[in-house]
Amino acid sequence: MSEYICIAKTTDCPPGQGIEVVAAGRMIALFNVDGQFFALDGVCPHQGGPLGQGELCGSIVTCPWHGWQFDVEDGKNQITSTICQPRFELKIEEGKVMIAQSHLTDFAE
Repeated sequence: MSEYICIAKTTDCPPGQGIEVVAAGRMIALFNVDGQFFALDGVCPHQGGPLGQGELCGSIVTCPWHGWQFDVEDGKNQITSTICQPRFELKIEEGKVMIAQSHLTDFAE
């Protein structure tokens, strides 16, 4: 069973928005799509752009640096589906967005 850590309050990330948070030393891009929360690795694989600062349109985030687009629900790049941004397991508890700590360490190098 995974332990979860709080990364934000639900009110920190309004519907249709994304924010950047740091958890276990990793940059996480947190998105709110119509009240559902999704988390991706916050560093764009293209050239390290900040995905959490990107524009969210529906479930598609556009990296502010070079326009790479990802579906925040499944992490897939919108041009090349073989490129997939790592996603993180979340749960909402008492107005807090919680991320699975073990999932964070699965990606640690």
